Amino acid sequence: MIGFNYKKAVQTLVFFAEKEGSIINKMKAFKLIWLSDRLHLRKYGRPILNDVYFALPKGPVPSTIKDLADNSDFLADTEKELREKFIENISRFDIKAKDKLQINVFSQSDLEVMHLVYTNFGSLNEFQLSDLSHEYPEWIKFENGLKIGHSSRFEMNYQDFFDNNEGKNHQIFEQEKDVLELNKEFFLENQIIGNLI
Repeated sequence: MIGFNYKKAVQTLVFFAEKEGSIINKMKAFKLIWLSDRLHLRKYGRPILNDVYFALPKGPVPSTIKDLADNSDFLADTEKELREKFIENISRFDIKAKDKLQINVFSQSDLEVMHLVYTNFGSLNEFQLSDLSHEYPEWIKFENGLKIGHSSRFEMNYQDFFDNNEGKNHQIFEQEKDVLELNKEFFLENQIIGNLI
């Protein structure tokens, strides 16, 4: 599978910041990105960004996206340069898009899914999105471990994104069972191929 693409990651932050009028709360951005990766995986058999997700008390967090949003010391110089061209921190919790979205880094399906996610969830604030994320099986799997303090975070598995949120599934996550199975198989095959390369 193709690895994490920091250029696309920066543009994903810009995409959602522009949807909010150029300024977005970081936690809100992380949750919208998680929802986008979740939906794209279920519909097309691959995540948009291929970031590593961690389950934290406030829900799933894409770890490298968080580094980009925070302007972390873990970033390489090339990542910092690109990040500083397109986004800036205006507070501890908010980032601002400084330059226009470079749409050419996205596939049509990437854009379709991100628009769909924003249409369905963009009206929610960061706390509502955090609460929403607690309804999904990929986070629920780690809920007890987080509550009793086994760890402050747990690495999540993309395979769990294919599981349905029983009884509370939002309409955009209601894919046919055979579609989900085919896309999961496609995803797993690509993971195996990626590990061989």
